[in-house]
Amino acid sequence: MTDSPLALLRAELAAQGLDGFLVPLTDAHMSEYVAAYARRLEWLTGFTGSAGSAVVLPGKAAIFVDGRYTLQVRDEVDPADFEICGVPQTSPGAWLAAHANAGATIGFDPWLHSRRELDLIRRAAPGVRLVAVAANPVDRAWAGQPPRPNGPALVHDLAFAGETHADKRARIGAAIAAAGAELGVIAALDSIAWAFNLRGTDVNRTPVVEAFALVAADGAATLFIAPEKVTPEVRAHLGEGVQIRAYAEFAAALAELGGRRVLVDPAGSVTAISDALEAAGATLVLARDPTVLLKAQKNPVEVAGTRAAHVRDGLAVSRFLAWLDREAPGGGLDELAAQAKLEAFRRESNLFRDLSFDTISAFGPNGAFPHYRSSAATNRKLAGDSLYLVDSGAQYPDGTTDITRTVAIGTPTPEMRDHFTRVLKGHIALAEARFPRGTRGGQLDILARQHLWAVGLDYAHGTGHGVGSYLSVHEGPQRIAASAAAAGIDEPLLPGMILSNEPGFYRLGSYGIRIENLVLVVEDARPGDIEPMLAFETLTLAPIDLRLVAPALMTPAEIAWLDSYHARVREALLPQLAGAEARWLEAATQPLERALAAAA
Repeated sequence: MTDSPLALLRAELAAQGLDGFLVPLTDAHMSEYVAAYARRLEWLTGFTGSAGSAVVLPGKAAIFVDGRYTLQVRDEVDPADFEICGVPQTSPGAWLAAHANAGATIGFDPWLHSRRELDLIRRAAPGVRLVAVAANPVDRAWAGQPPRPNGPALVHDLAFAGETHADKRARIGAAIAAAGAELGVIAALDSIAWAFNLRGTDVNRTPVVEAFALVAADGAATLFIAPEKVTPEVRAHLGEGVQIRAYAEFAAALAELGGRRVLVDPAGSVTAISDALEAAGATLVLARDPTVLLKAQKNPVEVAGTRAAHVRDGLAVSRFLAWLDREAPGGGLDELAAQAKLEAFRRESNLFRDLSFDTISAFGPNGAFPHYRSSAATNRKLAGDSLYLVDSGAQYPDGTTDITRTVAIGTPTPEMRDHFTRVLKGHIALAEARFPRGTRGGQLDILARQHLWAVGLDYAHGTGHGVGSYLSVHEGPQRIAASAAAAGIDEPLLPGMILSNEPGFYRLGSYGIRIENLVLVVEDARPGDIEPMLAFETLTLAPIDLRLVAPALMTPAEIAWLDSYHARVREALLPQLAGAEARWLEAATQPLERALAAAA
């Protein structure tokens, strides 16, 4: 019998003279989604979510996840090996303070943690000693660890980017100079992809390439990337304004910056970068990576692209929903078959590049897991009277999509229709919001929750996240979440930002409901306005299940919004459909009153 990953890690910790070790789910670029070699937390614990961490001591271990994964972690992680801890109710630092011996030496990989994160642990657990390791003990213990990805970098065409990378670098350099620095470190993979108009296949579902960059105040840049990733096309694309050095040379290059003023993002850069710069004698200028806000505000070409991508994607989703309505009554479908069919519809487009995240295909009780992922062990038949929740998205060169629909399978109960309608009312309230410039996403969060709160219900996730342009499906700094306001990281919404609008409700053991469209922040000047106003343009185009709407709960204005939205869906998609699919779309997008009369 082979030793468990936990036993193998503990043996390696003993060999390195460590009393414990911190295991995050990230990489040297502080990524949310990581390549297979960096999924250390999954290898150690079995947890497959996209956010979490673990602490391992000789006799105890714990895993930490937020409310999105409370149910999933209990399905995937053995509680005999790991104490399951929720955040922010507790934290790795608080757990160490309670369980580690005084003076314990706790190792960490400096290429996987930010200084801010380590400072929080030190303050919470002053009795332990955090020590940076030169060799990650997980990597030493993990015999079958996948290699680093070696796919080539890909040029992101100007027809999709809308701005040359030289012009982008000039704007980045200007922001670096304005912050009082001579050059800046760009570490986040989506920032590098955007800044240099490059994409790649290094991370599943996110089209990025592993690289670091140094950008000078005049816009000149050095890109650190594995030589085998640089094709002649990429080299020609980057041109004379970008020096190319090997990815492995990045740490050494930091040691060459003594005496320079270097901008470093304290939230988006690992401590190894700051440590190396300070050791070289550089002066750190702590400021946000300037690309973060620049790429969040989509330019006119990116906006046109995302509109086109959403028509294309909405067509695939609508064809899937029509297929689902035909096939589900037979009782032969299951979650995995349904998600495979949805992907097949998307793949019919020659512009499809990948999914934007692993599809959440959840029927009945599985829908109560907001970030559920179906597997052979959990796969459920779509049979009986319940709800099917499908949250999915795609990557196209002109845009990234993310959509959730909740569909009635069989006959929904009055409670299901009540809860669905309250979620829909919140979705509509947010979609219709007008707000003055300077409004932050957290200020709008209550609009989506108000009708659930009115009857003592809520959901344990944010209402909206930012979305990139053929980049990460989770993009900052914009978000719609009260937790962001509480944490002091709430961002004013600006024209060109794309966000999700996704309120939900989850009945443990029964079903889940979520309605998600992507929205674009737009200027909304109207006669009589004194303040400059903004609003949301809904981008996503696919029917919302009218069978789940309780009309008695809807106001005339809400019904008008739903009818108008479905008219947009019909206008955009119907010319591209024929036969049974066209007839299904006409029925699925008819005015609510007519749909109710037809069902009577």
